[in-house]
Amino acid sequence: MTERTMPLGRGTDTPGAMPTTSSPSYADRSTLQTAFDHFASSVTRWAGSPGLFCAALGIVVVWAIAGPFFKFSENWQLVINTGTTIITFLMVFLIQQSQNKDSVALHLKLNELLAANREASNRMIGIEGLDEQDLRDVANFYVRLAERARCAGANKEVHSIDEEGMPASLNDAAPVLPAGSER
Repeated sequence: MTERTMPLGRGTDTPGAMPTTSSPSYADRSTLQTAFDHFASSVTRWAGSPGLFCAALGIVVVWAIAGPFFKFSENWQLVINTGTTIITFLMVFLIQQSQNKDSVALHLKLNELLAANREASNRMIGIEGLDEQDLRDVANFYVRLAERARCAGANKEVHSIDEEGMPASLNDAAPVLPAGSER
């Protein structure tokens, strides 16, 4: 698969793929991506509605009632099995698209909160791009920090991952900040 380069040195993304929150090209628009996003959002909202649930339940009830008429044949069973399999297969992709968009939006909101908080480390912005072991290292740091807070009792202190004990791998993956913006 070829990669397309975004204009003005804005990074690369695979065409049609959901860009990560750390990718500047997430803001770029593709007609196909936008159309699919609108379609997926509409279908997932519609699929989660009480009306569609009642319609699906009605189809299952009608199918079950038709069982004796068709003598519970293999074709009778095949109708519901095939229908539910196809619908489930297609819905997985639509729900995943909506989940991807929601996940990216959540990460961007959290990034904004981190960037706006003076005591928070900007190094935490975009860490969803780290590999699993690096994320475990960061999580272990916070487990140690929670233990430190329990030992401190009522003595409340502000701490950041920028303090000693920070996982080394986070330093390697930290985003480059504009001059004068590092905290």
